[in-house]
Amino acid sequence: MLPEGFKKVLLRQKYSIVGAHSAVKPCLWLRKSLRGGGFCYKQKFYGIKSHRCMQMTPAVGWCSLRCVFCWRNTEYTLGTALEVWDEPEKIIDESIAAHRQAVSGFGGDADKKLFQEARKPKHVAISLAGEPTIYPLIGDLIAGFKKRGMTTYLVTNGTMPEKIKALECLPTQLYLSLVAPDFKTHRRVCQPLLPDAWERIQESLMFFPSIDTRKVVRITAVKGLNMFDPPGYARLIETAQPDFVEVKAFMFVGGARNRLTMDNMPSHIEVKEFAKELSRELSYELKDEKEGSRVVLLSR
Repeated sequence: MLPEGFKKVLLRQKYSIVGAHSAVKPCLWLRKSLRGGGFCYKQKFYGIKSHRCMQMTPAVGWCSLRCVFCWRNTEYTLGTALEVWDEPEKIIDESIAAHRQAVSGFGGDADKKLFQEARKPKHVAISLAGEPTIYPLIGDLIAGFKKRGMTTYLVTNGTMPEKIKALECLPTQLYLSLVAPDFKTHRRVCQPLLPDAWERIQESLMFFPSIDTRKVVRITAVKGLNMFDPPGYARLIETAQPDFVEVKAFMFVGGARNRLTMDNMPSHIEVKEFAKELSRELSYELKDEKEGSRVVLLSR
Protein backbone atom coordinates (compact mmCIF):
# COMPACT_ATOMS: atom_id res chain seq x y z
CA MET A 1 0.00 0.00 0.00
CA LEU A 2 2.98 2.33 0.47
CA PRO A 3 4.49 3.80 -2.70
CA GLU A 4 8.06 2.64 -3.29
CA GLY A 5 9.39 6.19 -3.17
CA PHE A 6 7.74 6.74 0.21
CA LYS A 7 9.11 3.44 1.54
CA LYS A 8 12.63 4.52 0.62
CA VAL A 9 12.15 7.82 2.45
CA LEU A 10 10.86 6.04 5.58
CA LEU A 11 13.69 3.51 5.60
CA ARG A 12 16.26 6.26 5.11
CA GLN A 13 14.75 8.04 8.13
CA LYS A 14 15.12 4.83 10.21
CA TYR A 15 11.43 3.91 10.34
CA SER A 16 10.62 0.20 10.55
CA ILE A 17 7.67 -0.52 8.26
CA VAL A 18 5.13 -2.82 9.87
CA GLY A 19 2.67 -4.68 7.64
CA ALA A 20 0.83 -2.68 5.00
CA HIS A 21 0.35 0.70 6.68
CA SER A 22 2.02 0.87 10.11
CA ALA A 23 5.47 1.88 11.30
CA VAL A 24 7.72 2.03 14.37
CA LYS A 25 10.63 4.31 15.18
CA PRO A 26 12.44 4.63 18.54
CA CYS A 27 12.67 8.26 19.53
CA LEU A 28 15.80 10.24 20.39
CA TRP A 29 14.99 10.23 24.10
CA LEU A 30 14.88 6.44 24.26
CA ARG A 31 18.44 6.31 23.03
CA LYS A 32 19.56 9.13 25.32
CA SER A 33 17.92 7.57 28.38
CA LEU A 34 19.75 4.28 27.83
CA ARG A 35 23.06 6.15 27.95
CA GLY A 36 22.27 8.40 30.89
CA GLY A 37 21.66 11.40 28.64
CA GLY A 38 18.29 12.49 29.98
CA PHE A 39 14.68 11.62 29.31
CA CYS A 40 11.53 12.77 27.52
CA TYR A 41 9.25 15.39 29.01
CA LYS A 42 6.53 12.72 29.20
CA GLN A 43 8.59 11.00 31.88
CA LYS A 44 8.87 14.24 33.86
CA PHE A 45 5.19 15.17 33.46
CA TYR A 46 3.40 11.81 33.48
CA GLY A 47 5.86 9.15 34.65
CA ILE A 48 6.28 7.44 31.26
CA LYS A 49 9.75 5.88 31.38
CA SER A 50 11.51 6.94 28.17
CA HIS A 51 13.50 3.73 27.80
CA ARG A 52 10.33 1.63 28.00
CA CYS A 53 8.26 3.62 25.50
CA MET A 54 7.51 2.41 21.97
CA GLN A 55 6.58 5.01 19.37
CA MET A 56 4.39 3.74 16.53
CA THR A 57 1.64 4.59 14.08
CA PRO A 58 -1.04 2.45 12.42
CA ALA A 59 -1.35 4.93 9.52
CA VAL A 60 2.11 6.14 8.60
CA GLY A 61 1.19 7.93 5.37
CA TRP A 62 -2.47 8.69 5.96
CA CYS A 63 -3.62 11.99 7.38
CA SER A 64 -6.38 14.57 7.02
CA LEU A 65 -3.91 17.44 7.34
CA ARG A 66 -0.64 18.51 5.72
CA CYS A 67 0.65 20.77 8.48
CA VAL A 68 3.55 22.95 7.41
CA PHE A 69 5.36 22.26 10.71
CA CYS A 70 4.97 18.46 10.58
CA TRP A 71 8.18 16.41 10.58
CA ARG A 72 6.76 13.92 8.09
CA ASN A 73 7.16 14.29 4.32
CA THR A 74 3.69 15.66 3.63
CA GLU A 75 4.06 15.27 -0.14
CA TYR A 76 3.36 11.60 0.66
CA THR A 77 -0.11 12.11 2.11
CA LEU A 78 -2.07 9.05 1.05
CA GLY A 79 -5.59 10.17 1.94
CA THR A 80 -8.07 9.99 4.81
CA ALA A 81 -9.19 6.35 4.55
CA LEU A 82 -7.61 2.91 4.52
CA GLU A 83 -9.29 0.62 2.00
CA VAL A 84 -7.69 -2.56 3.37
CA TRP A 85 -5.97 -2.98 6.72
CA ASP A 86 -4.04 -5.34 8.95
CA GLU A 87 -5.57 -6.89 12.05
CA PRO A 88 -4.60 -5.33 15.40
CA GLU A 89 -2.77 -8.42 16.71
CA LYS A 90 -0.57 -8.50 13.60
CA ILE A 91 0.30 -4.83 14.06
CA ILE A 92 1.05 -5.29 17.76
CA ASP A 93 3.21 -8.40 17.29
CA GLU A 94 5.20 -6.93 14.43
CA SER A 95 5.53 -3.50 16.07
CA ILE A 96 7.03 -4.98 19.23
CA ALA A 97 9.36 -7.18 17.16
CA ALA A 98 10.48 -4.18 15.07
CA HIS A 99 10.98 -2.09 18.20
CA ARG A 100 13.12 -4.79 19.82
CA GLN A 101 15.19 -5.12 16.67
CA ALA A 102 15.81 -1.37 16.55
CA VAL A 103 16.64 -1.18 20.26
CA SER A 104 19.15 -4.02 19.88
CA GLY A 105 21.39 -1.59 18.03
CA PHE A 106 21.62 0.69 21.08
CA GLY A 107 23.10 -1.91 23.43
CA GLY A 108 26.80 -1.16 22.97
CA ASP A 109 27.20 1.59 25.56
CA ALA A 110 23.80 1.35 27.25
CA ASP A 111 23.06 0.59 30.87
CA LYS A 112 22.55 -3.19 30.88
CA LYS A 113 19.48 -3.18 33.13
CA LEU A 114 17.81 -0.37 31.22
CA PHE A 115 18.68 -2.05 27.92
CA GLN A 116 16.95 -5.29 28.94
CA GLU A 117 13.89 -3.32 30.08
CA ALA A 118 13.87 -1.34 26.82
CA ARG A 119 13.43 -4.56 24.87
CA LYS A 120 10.13 -5.09 26.72
CA PRO A 121 8.20 -1.86 26.10
CA LYS A 122 5.67 -0.90 28.75
CA HIS A 123 4.21 2.19 27.12
CA VAL A 124 3.11 2.82 23.55
CA ALA A 125 2.75 6.27 22.00
CA ILE A 126 0.33 5.87 19.11
CA SER A 127 1.42 8.92 17.18
CA LEU A 128 4.74 9.15 15.28
CA ALA A 129 3.27 10.15 11.88
CA GLY A 130 -0.13 10.31 10.21
CA GLU A 131 -3.54 10.42 11.91
CA PRO A 132 -3.93 7.16 13.88
CA THR A 133 -7.72 7.29 14.08
CA ILE A 134 -7.83 6.72 10.31
CA TYR A 135 -7.03 3.09 11.14
CA PRO A 136 -10.56 1.56 11.35
CA LEU A 137 -9.77 -0.74 14.28
CA ILE A 138 -8.03 1.83 16.48
CA GLY A 139 -10.11 0.87 19.54
CA ASP A 140 -9.20 -2.79 19.13
CA LEU A 141 -5.55 -1.83 18.74
CA ILE A 142 -5.65 0.06 22.05
CA ALA A 143 -7.40 -2.89 23.69
CA GLY A 144 -4.77 -5.28 22.35
CA PHE A 145 -1.93 -3.23 23.81
CA LYS A 146 -3.75 -2.98 27.13
CA LYS A 147 -4.18 -6.76 27.27
CA ARG A 148 -0.39 -6.98 27.16
CA GLY A 149 -0.10 -4.69 30.16
CA MET A 150 0.96 -1.62 28.18
CA THR A 151 -0.24 1.91 28.77
CA THR A 152 -1.44 3.68 25.64
CA TYR A 153 -1.11 7.29 24.55
CA LEU A 154 -3.20 8.26 21.54
CA VAL A 155 -2.53 11.51 19.68
CA THR A 156 -5.22 12.81 17.33
CA ASN A 157 -5.65 15.99 15.32
CA GLY A 158 -9.38 15.96 16.10
CA THR A 159 -10.62 15.80 12.51
CA MET A 160 -12.19 12.35 13.00
CA PRO A 161 -14.72 13.00 15.82
CA GLU A 162 -16.76 9.97 14.84
CA LYS A 163 -13.73 7.73 15.51
CA ILE A 164 -13.13 9.33 18.91
CA LYS A 165 -16.79 8.90 19.86
CA ALA A 166 -16.73 5.26 18.79
CA LEU A 167 -13.79 4.29 21.02
CA GLU A 168 -14.99 1.47 23.26
CA CYS A 169 -11.55 0.98 24.76
CA LEU A 170 -10.06 4.31 25.81
CA PRO A 171 -6.34 5.05 25.84
CA THR A 172 -4.55 5.77 29.11
CA GLN A 173 -4.05 9.31 27.85
CA LEU A 174 -5.73 11.08 24.95
CA TYR A 175 -4.01 13.99 23.24
CA LEU A 176 -5.78 16.42 20.94
CA SER A 177 -3.50 18.65 18.90
CA LEU A 178 -4.76 22.22 18.66
CA VAL A 179 -2.54 24.35 16.46
CA ALA A 180 -4.69 27.33 15.51
CA PRO A 181 -7.02 29.71 17.34
CA ASP A 182 -9.30 30.27 14.33
CA PHE A 183 -10.46 28.91 10.99
CA LYS A 184 -8.21 31.04 8.76
CA THR A 185 -5.05 30.21 10.69
CA HIS A 186 -5.94 26.53 10.64
CA ARG A 187 -6.42 26.55 6.87
CA ARG A 188 -3.08 28.30 6.36
CA VAL A 189 -1.02 26.26 8.83
CA CYS A 190 -2.63 22.82 8.51
CA GLN A 191 -3.67 22.69 4.83
CA PRO A 192 -6.51 20.22 5.46
CA LEU A 193 -7.66 17.63 2.95
CA LEU A 194 -11.18 17.78 4.39
CA PRO A 195 -13.18 20.93 3.59
CA ASP A 196 -14.91 20.80 7.00
CA ALA A 197 -11.81 19.97 9.05
CA TRP A 198 -12.23 22.99 11.36
CA GLU A 199 -15.85 22.11 12.09
CA ARG A 200 -14.80 18.52 12.83
CA ILE A 201 -12.23 19.76 15.32
CA GLN A 202 -14.92 21.82 17.08
CA GLU A 203 -17.03 18.67 17.34
CA SER A 204 -14.14 16.77 18.91
CA LEU A 205 -13.50 19.60 21.37
CA MET A 206 -17.15 19.59 22.42
CA PHE A 207 -17.11 15.83 22.95
CA PHE A 208 -13.83 15.89 24.89
CA PRO A 209 -15.27 16.60 28.38
CA SER A 210 -17.36 13.41 28.31
CA ILE A 211 -14.35 11.12 27.71
CA ASP A 212 -13.43 9.30 30.90
CA THR A 213 -9.65 9.18 30.66
CA ARG A 214 -6.73 11.56 31.19
CA LYS A 215 -6.92 14.23 28.51
CA VAL A 216 -4.43 16.73 27.13
CA VAL A 217 -4.75 19.53 24.59
CA ARG A 218 -1.37 20.14 22.98
CA ILE A 219 -0.42 23.32 21.16
CA THR A 220 2.55 23.09 18.80
CA ALA A 221 3.88 26.65 18.94
CA VAL A 222 5.34 27.85 15.63
CA LYS A 223 6.95 31.28 15.75
CA GLY A 224 5.50 33.61 13.15
CA LEU A 225 2.58 31.30 12.34
CA ASN A 226 0.33 30.52 15.31
CA MET A 227 1.72 32.09 18.51
CA PHE A 228 -0.95 34.74 18.90
CA ASP A 229 -4.50 35.25 20.19
CA PRO A 230 -4.33 33.50 23.59
CA PRO A 231 -8.04 34.35 24.19
CA GLY A 232 -8.93 32.47 20.99
CA TYR A 233 -7.04 29.38 22.12
CA ALA A 234 -8.53 29.72 25.60
CA ARG A 235 -12.10 29.63 24.30
CA LEU A 236 -11.39 26.38 22.46
CA ILE A 237 -9.60 24.84 25.45
CA GLU A 238 -12.46 25.79 27.79
CA THR A 239 -14.80 23.90 25.49
CA ALA A 240 -12.64 20.77 25.75
CA GLN A 241 -11.93 20.99 29.52
CA PRO A 242 -8.78 18.83 29.36
CA ASP A 243 -6.85 17.83 32.46
CA PHE A 244 -3.69 19.38 31.05
CA VAL A 245 -2.54 21.76 28.34
CA GLU A 246 0.89 21.34 26.79
CA VAL A 247 2.52 24.19 24.92
CA LYS A 248 5.44 22.78 22.97
CA ALA A 249 7.83 24.38 20.49
CA PHE A 250 7.89 23.39 16.86
CA MET A 251 11.14 21.55 16.21
CA PHE A 252 13.08 22.11 12.99
CA VAL A 253 13.41 18.45 12.00
CA GLY A 254 12.42 16.03 9.22
CA GLY A 255 10.25 17.24 6.37
CA ALA A 256 9.54 20.54 8.13
CA ARG A 257 13.03 21.69 7.14
CA ASN A 258 11.78 21.92 3.55
CA ARG A 259 8.91 24.22 4.49
CA LEU A 260 10.02 26.38 7.43
CA THR A 261 13.25 27.77 8.86
CA MET A 262 15.09 27.77 12.18
CA ASP A 263 13.52 31.17 12.82
CA ASN A 264 10.13 29.45 13.21
CA MET A 265 11.39 27.44 16.20
CA PRO A 266 10.64 29.43 19.37
CA SER A 267 12.99 29.38 22.33
CA HIS A 268 11.90 27.86 25.62
CA ILE A 269 11.52 31.37 27.05
CA GLU A 270 9.17 32.33 24.22
CA VAL A 271 7.14 29.14 24.71
CA LYS A 272 6.91 29.81 28.43
CA GLU A 273 5.78 33.41 27.92
CA PHE A 274 3.07 32.27 25.51
CA ALA A 275 1.98 29.59 28.01
CA LYS A 276 1.77 32.25 30.74
CA GLU A 277 -0.41 34.42 28.51
CA LEU A 278 -2.64 31.43 27.91
CA SER A 279 -2.75 30.62 31.62
CA ARG A 280 -4.01 34.12 32.38
CA GLU A 281 -6.97 33.47 30.08
CA LEU A 282 -7.77 30.09 31.66
CA SER A 283 -8.32 28.48 35.06
CA TYR A 284 -5.08 26.56 34.48
CA GLU A 285 -1.74 27.27 36.10
CA LEU A 286 1.82 26.52 35.13
CA LYS A 287 2.59 23.14 36.67
CA ASP A 288 5.87 22.02 35.08
CA GLU A 289 8.31 22.59 32.23
CA LYS A 290 11.25 20.92 30.49
CA GLU A 291 13.63 23.35 28.92
CA GLY A 292 15.47 20.77 26.77
CA SER A 293 12.19 19.87 25.05
CA ARG A 294 10.93 23.49 24.98
CA VAL A 295 7.63 22.47 26.54
CA VAL A 296 5.45 23.86 29.34
CA LEU A 297 2.64 22.06 31.16
CA LEU A 298 -0.52 23.80 32.37
CA SER A 299 -2.86 22.05 34.79
CA ARG A 300 -6.33 22.72 36.12
